[in-house]
Amino acid sequence: MSDKVLMKGNEAIAEAAIQAGCRYFFGYPITPQNEIPEYMSKRMPKVGGVYLQAESEVAAINMVYGAAGAGARVMTSSSSPGISLKQEGISYIVGSDLPCVIVNIVRGGPGLGGIQPAQSDYFQAVKGGAHGDYHLVVLAPSSVQEAVDLMTDAFDIADMYRVPVMLLGDGMLGQMMEPVEFKEQKGRDLPSKEAWATTGTKGKRRKNVVNSLYIDPKELEDLNIKRFERYKQIEANELRYEMINCDDADIVLVAYGTTARVANSAMRSARSEGLKVGLIRPITLWPFPVEAFQKAVQTTKAFLAVEMSMGQMVEDVRMAINGAKPVHFYGRTGGMVPTPSAIIEELKKILGGER
Repeated sequence: MSDKVLMKGNEAIAEAAIQAGCRYFFGYPITPQNEIPEYMSKRMPKVGGVYLQAESEVAAINMVYGAAGAGARVMTSSSSPGISLKQEGISYIVGSDLPCVIVNIVRGGPGLGGIQPAQSDYFQAVKGGAHGDYHLVVLAPSSVQEAVDLMTDAFDIADMYRVPVMLLGDGMLGQMMEPVEFKEQKGRDLPSKEAWATTGTKGKRRKNVVNSLYIDPKELEDLNIKRFERYKQIEANELRYEMINCDDADIVLVAYGTTARVANSAMRSARSEGLKVGLIRPITLWPFPVEAFQKAVQTTKAFLAVEMSMGQMVEDVRMAINGAKPVHFYGRTGGMVPTPSAIIEELKKILGGER
């Protein structure tokens, strides 16, 4: 008998967070992620957790800051313009070396844009959308089940390295319904939070202070250097990607999230027509899986990045390839979704030129 249940993506993400130990959620409504706070509002009181709808996204992220500083497993979620409003708070959380999870169910932009799915927040997510030297760990699931599976990872990575982790989805992932299984996942051996969390001394230890203000430039530089040493550990230990049919591919598609599902369908159809097409699917957008491209570049003739944007991830693909092979781009924007047939036409144009 299957233990799978049919759930909408947003609700499955919320339930997975609860099962991963999240007990504090602060947010503000915005389409197309509204089912996450709605679900949390019902479930959190039942598990002894706290749900609070803040007066704004700015307030919500600062509540996350406070709960994270006290050592809690805490999460917020929003969609593109809401994430923009949270950026100052995210920088403060990074500057205080605090763990939390942020979910962005991306919508079309810029500005208020539209409520249809997009991937145009890639730069904001992986290049640091706020001020200062920092990275977010960015996870990009392509299915509801993978989003569920990555939530435990997200909280564990956050706690292991004391960093915010972003789960980057889109309107399709949030709204689609798929069967999911909530598997029991073995947690990591995580470091104690006692050394930094503001949980009260009880007269038994020195007081902990959460702070991101450092007047002495040498002290701030030293802290930034130590933070980037942790980023190197993340790059070494937390890289995730999938490579399909790349060994003999004349051209390799590159896509993430739900767009990777469209690209996978295009790859299979192209293969049935005799075209040797492969696929690289980055699962961690930061750290970016450069090693996957270093493997593929040895055998393939070209790459085609496919995105629901005007071209953002393609820049990281080009840096990973470092001029060794041509990198092409195909994208739709404003909430429009690429189709397998359009991708195949693009592949044929490129392969025709390569031949």
